[in-house]
Amino acid sequence: MAATSPRSAERTARRRRAGAIGHPLRRARGIYLSALFIFTIFAAQLVRVQAFDAASVQQAALDKRLQTVIVPAVRGRILDSKGQVLAASVERRTVTVNQNAVKEYTRTLDKKLVKVGVVGAAQRLAPLLNTTPEALLPELLGTSYYRVIARNVAPTVWREIEGMGIPGIASEVSYQRDYPAGPSAAPIVGFVTSESGDTIKGSGGIEQMAEKLLAGTPGSVVYEQARDGKEIPWAVRPGVQAVDGLDVTLTIDADLQWTAQHLIAEQVAKTGSISGYVVVMEAKTGKLRAVASAPSFDPTQVGKAKASQLRSAAFQDLYEPGSTAKVMSMAAALEEGLVTPATGVVVPNRLRRADRTFKDFADHPTQNLTVAGVLAKSSNIGTILATEGVPAATMERYYRAFGLGTPSAVGFPGEPTGGVTPAAQVSGSQRYTQLFGQGISLSAIQATSVFQTIANKGVRMPATLVEGTAEPGRPVLPQPAAEGQRVVSEQTATQLSQMLEGVTAAGGTATKVVIPGYRVAGKTGTAYRYEDRLADYSGYTTSFIGFAPADDPQFVVAVTLQKPALDNPSGSGLCGPIFTEVMSYALQSYQVPPTGATPPGLPLLFDGTATGAPRVISDSKPNG
Repeated sequence: MAATSPRSAERTARRRRAGAIGHPLRRARGIYLSALFIFTIFAAQLVRVQAFDAASVQQAALDKRLQTVIVPAVRGRILDSKGQVLAASVERRTVTVNQNAVKEYTRTLDKKLVKVGVVGAAQRLAPLLNTTPEALLPELLGTSYYRVIARNVAPTVWREIEGMGIPGIASEVSYQRDYPAGPSAAPIVGFVTSESGDTIKGSGGIEQMAEKLLAGTPGSVVYEQARDGKEIPWAVRPGVQAVDGLDVTLTIDADLQWTAQHLIAEQVAKTGSISGYVVVMEAKTGKLRAVASAPSFDPTQVGKAKASQLRSAAFQDLYEPGSTAKVMSMAAALEEGLVTPATGVVVPNRLRRADRTFKDFADHPTQNLTVAGVLAKSSNIGTILATEGVPAATMERYYRAFGLGTPSAVGFPGEPTGGVTPAAQVSGSQRYTQLFGQGISLSAIQATSVFQTIANKGVRMPATLVEGTAEPGRPVLPQPAAEGQRVVSEQTATQLSQMLEGVTAAGGTATKVVIPGYRVAGKTGTAYRYEDRLADYSGYTTSFIGFAPADDPQFVVAVTLQKPALDNPSGSGLCGPIFTEVMSYALQSYQVPPTGATPPGLPLLFDGTATGAPRVISDSKPNG
């Protein structure tokens, strides 16, 4: 083996030492290659971002900056017939936070700029938002660019918040419903509920019935947001214009409504009734000037009301009317030529029909009444004798022509049809109870419409609640004029109207219903009250419905009390005084002068010696 030279051995030793401890040149080369590799990756990524994926990256960045804000439509107002506001939308603010920006909140404290962050923001905001810093703090913490922290904030409060200059705190315009008439109009105007966020929707009354007219169409605006949560002024994008809702004008007179509501609420409380209602309708047009229901509710505090209060009982309650329905039976008998107001009726103390023995409210000896007297004294037996000659199918036709069995033309939410049993299905005794108002059912609106028909010379006008609509600031566009339907002839309506005057005259059941200077026609009603929950009768329904001036009717007023907590309640004693006050107010408010005409004074009795004559009806000689 050849010997290794000393020089070669030294070079080998140096290479081994260099490999063992890392030669500077080798390290430099390694660092250079690593840096080149990293920069190559960066360059490739830069090329990808700026060349191949530029559009998507830019869009992602833009999407992160863009904020879309819904611009709510201003909900239309609800007005009374004279332009008084019953419901309107008032501006409020929805306060939001960009949680990333609020962290940077700084304040000048003791002449020094101090970063107070989220805690400092919570401490300043909480009192203005009616909360505590501890409750607000979790709402401000996080990484969300958008979070709602308060709703329905008054504009004055928002201006104070805005003046604090807290980064990331912003607001959006919203609207809250205001009801200046309060509980007096609540059952008819209705209320709104929040569906999601600041979106509200009508949930009762006109608010629900006219939802499509009132609601309008929301718009939107899109803007770019800086890192501190502030809007970039020059980066607002085109949005969608909001379309405000229409104003809806009602036929209701707010002052008359308040009067009726106040009086019926007092009477319900005084008599211990479970409910009561007053309806005021124009006799010649069918326009509803007041629809009051008690108990009522505060439309701004719906959550505190009972479910049974969030309704208009005048529209939605069904009940058996009792003697006020006798006007329909009498109208049918008059129209069919079976009786006249002067026809005699021999009224015994008891009358047997079908499977039942009938009696009047109080026992009495046999009475010799005219048909006018039967109505004036509200005799059930006399009504049966005078009207039973009208066939059941014909009587059903009259009931339906007067509006029973179908909802009114108003289209009020939850309005029932009322109950009229088809003639072929009427039981033995029901055939006769219907004649004096038991065994049929209706609403207070339908009952009022019956008397409107008589007051309007036999022509039934559809009940009307909406006068018209309008864009904000523009004239009201009236609803198309309603067309009437003739139910009975003018002669029959006139005869019946004169008979109804006998109810308030001497010998009638409502002699205390008097309005000085005016002739008044009307009818009392007291009926057994059927309760669904009991599946039986319990208590009474009492009512008085009438119109004035009787010789040129302008208004029909119907007053009803459900289940007054009194023994032997009467429509005259409980409802008559409310009728008098409401009718007097209406006549004076609309400046209706007395006509000065003399009442007809139809005879209520006939000469008993004429019993058995052709124009006298008795049990032994039934009508028809």
